[in-house]
Amino acid sequence: MDEPILDIRGLEKTYRGGVKALDGVDLEIRRGEIFALLGPNGAGKTTLIGAVCGMVRPTGGMIRAFGMDMERHWKTARRKIGLVPQELSFDMFDKVQRQVRFSRGMFGCPPDEARIEEVLRSLSLWDKRDVQIRELSGGMKRRVMIAKALSHDPELLFLDEPTAGVDVELRRDMWRQIDALRDRGVTIILTTHYIEEAEEMADRVGVINKGKVLLVDDKSAIMSKLGRTEAHFTLAEPMVNIPAALSDYPLTLEGEGTCLIYRGGDGTGKGKREVADLAQRLTREGVAFIGLDTRESTLEDIFVDLVEDKEEQAA
Repeated sequence: MDEPILDIRGLEKTYRGGVKALDGVDLEIRRGEIFALLGPNGAGKTTLIGAVCGMVRPTGGMIRAFGMDMERHWKTARRKIGLVPQELSFDMFDKVQRQVRFSRGMFGCPPDEARIEEVLRSLSLWDKRDVQIRELSGGMKRRVMIAKALSHDPELLFLDEPTAGVDVELRRDMWRQIDALRDRGVTIILTTHYIEEAEEMADRVGVINKGKVLLVDDKSAIMSKLGRTEAHFTLAEPMVNIPAALSDYPLTLEGEGTCLIYRGGDGTGKGKREVADLAQRLTREGVAFIGLDTRESTLEDIFVDLVEDKEEQAA
């Protein structure tokens, strides 16, 4: 198996006052993938990015990037990393092209006007190259941040909440841009509050909460292992108790006995089969229902359940 482009082992970060932002994080990122890191506010996502990008000094653990120990070879490794931070940060009175050109120079890259033009065109910014950044919309400012991060041709790109504050149309446009970057060989790690982003784009997903990585797996594997089916049977007559003949199904009664709810399955289709069997069993038992609504778990459902379950265990 190829060496990971990023290998994090036992990473710790404790701030003054004792707040532990990272608590023994282990994470491997594969070359060429899009990896989505999900977690609530304060989970440690931005601290983790800061540690890799040299803005946060870890209090323990190891980071290897491109096969290099980041502590010993930070400058060499950092030149291969791009970062689009959550907060917009540039001279608002500067012009777009000059800002991107300046960022390339900051990483010691020689001037390359053709490359700057290519980056700006890829993000639909070429027509805005001589416009002051303060005159741009929020979405276009976000694109300038991406252009700055791409100016030195990084192999590994961090996107910290890349579509925060961007409308739906621009968000989908940026998804296409990110997909195009991956096609060019850039490895992408993104944090996001929009779990639909992870479902749409990511190859693998990690969940972090309170400084601990709870889960890392292929998106499809997560859906398969942790996905569930939920079915609501609207009953013709209220039910006081669930009949013993239905006790082998994971059922609850809600809505003052008018709604029989199935929650089960394992993401492999088992839930759908059991719902079909249950409908037949209800008919045989003489339990009439006038409506049936089913849904499958989304990645967001799994994420919320996982985080809430860990918090309950810690309480």
